[in-house]
Amino acid sequence: MAHLSVVGSHMVNGVSALHSDLLVHTIFADFADLWPERFTNMTNGVTPRRWLAQANPGLADLLDQTLGKHWRLDLDQLKGLRAHQADAVFQEKFRAVKLQNKVRLAAYIARTTGITVDPHSLFDVQVKRIHEYKRQLLNVLHVVTRYLAILENPHADWVPRTVIFAGKAASSYHSAKSIIRLIHDVGLVINHDARIGDKLKVVFIPNYGVSVAEVIMPGADLSEQISTAGTEASGTGNMKLALNGALTIGTDDGANIEIREAVGDDNIFIFGLKTPEVRALRLSGYQPMHYYESNPALKAVLNALSEGRFSPEEPGRYRSLVESLPYGGDHYLLLADYASYVATQLRVDSLYRQPVAWSEKAIANVAGMGGFSSDRTIREYAAKIWNVSPLAE
Repeated sequence: MAHLSVVGSHMVNGVSALHSDLLVHTIFADFADLWPERFTNMTNGVTPRRWLAQANPGLADLLDQTLGKHWRLDLDQLKGLRAHQADAVFQEKFRAVKLQNKVRLAAYIARTTGITVDPHSLFDVQVKRIHEYKRQLLNVLHVVTRYLAILENPHADWVPRTVIFAGKAASSYHSAKSIIRLIHDVGLVINHDARIGDKLKVVFIPNYGVSVAEVIMPGADLSEQISTAGTEASGTGNMKLALNGALTIGTDDGANIEIREAVGDDNIFIFGLKTPEVRALRLSGYQPMHYYESNPALKAVLNALSEGRFSPEEPGRYRSLVESLPYGGDHYLLLADYASYVATQLRVDSLYRQPVAWSEKAIANVAGMGGFSSDRTIREYAAKIWNVSPLAE
């Protein structure tokens, strides 16, 4: 069907620069040789009217006071915030808006899950379709790593963290549904372990959809965009979260690459293998067992999951899911990226201990998001693909 679509279309585009490049050099390489003029790129965008003005009225009001109101129709005006990044008064107002949004999200979590979370903790958010390539399971491995580390050293200076998941799996996708159940089971153990207290909480918000996202996005501190490099077409959750002042932790994949370029390398947490490195590792013969045997922390986490520490009533519940990593080929390279991911999470902790530095980087993310407006995307489609012009006003 994809081949027929290429033959029958006058233009073919990916939805991020990396995605478009992969189309040309991999699955559609033969067609690109025949018709190079057909292939182009149109990076996705999100509407600021919904994902900022409506979802985050506190931040929208602060932007109105600082930049005027026209940013809703010209999101490039957000770059004006760069002049206020280091302004102590503006930072204080920005933090106050974020805390208000986190209080609102904490209330929603309590109402829908019965779990009480601290709005002053770091809100670590991964909300998206549940799929193996999006690597919610890698996030769980970090959560369990942190849990075991806190138990080992409870008096260390831990940054309190609330890890928030939401999303849905396809009805017949057994592995994805098993990951959802695992998140619930891990959360049940951690949230009821008195030794942990408020140092770590795990939440799965039910019935994820647009209206729920409008509550989650403004309250996020950290945006998890951790797909295996080369697998994510673009992503729009990454744009919505950054637009609302969350810092991204992610691989150099999809639109993460363009977000990094827009906000600056110092204002994003990039980890893991890049797309060429993923390809090279697979071609060389990836051996996940090497990572399992050589990393004691990783081995302890996988053993805890496989042996039923988080499902004592059914110890073998997650054995097949977990053993698919060291023994089953680890198709999405979770074990290869694990050490880099965990180390980068420690960098996140270090920055979160510095509210002024964190705020400056969060403001830089909002300021850099002008290019990710759906208005820009539609203008580019109109000009480069549909060959139509806007009506005169």
